[in-house]
Amino acid sequence: MIDKIIKNHRLVLASSSPRRQELFKMLGLSFLVRISDVDEPILECSPESQAMTNAKNKALAVRGDDPSEIIVAADTLVVLEGKLLGKPKDKNEAFAFLSALQGKKHHVITGICIVRGDEVRTAHEISSVYFAEMDESEIRDYIATNEPMDKAGAYGIQGFGSQFVKRIEGCYFNVMGFPIHLFYKTLKSMQNEGIL
Repeated sequence: MIDKIIKNHRLVLASSSPRRQELFKMLGLSFLVRISDVDEPILECSPESQAMTNAKNKALAVRGDDPSEIIVAADTLVVLEGKLLGKPKDKNEAFAFLSALQGKKHHVITGICIVRGDEVRTAHEISSVYFAEMDESEIRDYIATNEPMDKAGAYGIQGFGSQFVKRIEGCYFNVMGFPIHLFYKTLKSMQNEGIL
């Protein structure tokens, strides 16, 4: 269990995401939130590397002087046919994203980073999401909820957007923005190596 692995450490979540905070609370974890305000430039690398680099930059940006702290950060990307779909800049871009996603399969990639002292560990998870076909009025009605506006790919699987997800292959929590099993597995590996 995660709480036993980290019991002698202070947990810091480097994220303003309500979804990630909700998942940490669901796991019964006590944690501090430190929001990292780092740029996320598009790099000339794979989406997996991009997500892990973004997560690493977020974690390192909030690292303090306490070596007992465990800092956790994540970055989620939506990839459709090789193209990254980030958070929409406005409702028009949200409409374009959702129009492109409807009726197709895309990938959700979340990179995580765990920092403890000088140890920096990154990992990533990939899930496939199959969207139902949506007509223009459905897309506009969904955008009117405002749910798409702060989410990569312009949808949230845990909210109104769930109505348009036919199925997923892989970790559901990854699509939500934080792959819990990957987090647990990475912490356990660090514990086995004596880092935690």
